[in-house]
Amino acid sequence: MAYTEHFSIANLPFGIASCSAYPEKAVVTRLHDFVVFLADLSLECSYAVKSTLTKPTLNGLAAVSKAELHQLRSSLKKALEDDAVVTKSGHKVDDVSLHLPISVAGFFDFSCSKDHVQNMEEAIFGKKGMPPSFLHYPVGYTGTSSSIVVSGTQVRRPLGVTAADGSVSFGPTKAMDYELELAAIVGKPTKLGDSVALEDADDHIFGLVLLNDWSARDIQGFEMKPLGPMNGKSFCTSISPWAVTLDALEPFATAAPAKDLPVSTFLSETKPKPSYDIKLEAELLRDENPTTICKSNVSWMYWTFRDLIAQHTINGCNLNTGDVLATGTVSGVGDDEHGCLAEMTKGGKVQVELADGSQTTYLQDGDGVRITAYCGNGVGFGDCTGFITPARSV
Repeated sequence: MAYTEHFSIANLPFGIASCSAYPEKAVVTRLHDFVVFLADLSLECSYAVKSTLTKPTLNGLAAVSKAELHQLRSSLKKALEDDAVVTKSGHKVDDVSLHLPISVAGFFDFSCSKDHVQNMEEAIFGKKGMPPSFLHYPVGYTGTSSSIVVSGTQVRRPLGVTAADGSVSFGPTKAMDYELELAAIVGKPTKLGDSVALEDADDHIFGLVLLNDWSARDIQGFEMKPLGPMNGKSFCTSISPWAVTLDALEPFATAAPAKDLPVSTFLSETKPKPSYDIKLEAELLRDENPTTICKSNVSWMYWTFRDLIAQHTINGCNLNTGDVLATGTVSGVGDDEHGCLAEMTKGGKVQVELADGSQTTYLQDGDGVRITAYCGNGVGFGDCTGFITPARSV
């Protein structure tokens, strides 16, 4: 599907852009191949909303009430149904610069895909399995917010400490990987000590973005004994420039997989369709030749975005506007449904064949990864893309 088809009138995502006619960053939406600065339109919306439209991030807009956001979306849709308005106010997407859409408050990466967990256990230990906590709640860890970048930013191969064959060494990672993920952007904040009930979780989600949590598997593997990942992941995380609203995704709401075990009351879902039918795809780009290496779906995730909000706050941890809550790698059972190379290559032991006939295990310098997501016709996320550049010299 061409990206222009991702951005129909049914979508109208939010982002931050600038251009020659609008040199200061401001709030925009996209309709087909046109980017529209919201401040240029005559919109029926509250003063609180209007005051956010010329800000350099989406944080102010994300923090307003859902009622005000519904009103803005309705007015925006009405305005852009008029082709004359689009012609007058629209800028060709190639003529604008898209920026990191939010000022990231915090980054929290969860593990929502049961298939990913089992595939990784098989890759590392030779047989499928799961951490004992996985079926009880979405496991997560605190990531690094300072290194989140917008799609298109180059990714420098990280340096780190690794262990192999009984020796420890320092140098560039030899196991550069990607992770196919989505993330919820928090809008409405909470106070320290408060918890969000599952039925109220959607009120705190401003929208969803694509996310690639780049990973250095050899650095990560050594440092995770006994603690969690740090240098193996903190060097870069890419997100897409467009935040797609839950309103746009609602027609694609679907049931979540049945739970294997009873869960705690705070995670007992009563909403019939708490997940979304969002198709995901990852391509490895080598010498300008794309190879589709994964097709997956958000609806396969064992834990939903609503679960992440409830789990994150159950202990009283507060949400801040601009927090990023990521799904972890979204995978399926099949060999063409593995959302990272570590799964596909069984931890670097199996080669992946590319479109040009060459083979690889992990990403080489110059390689790129492009991830995309869309729902049915007319609602998509565009892409989230990054290319690997050589490690800095030491």
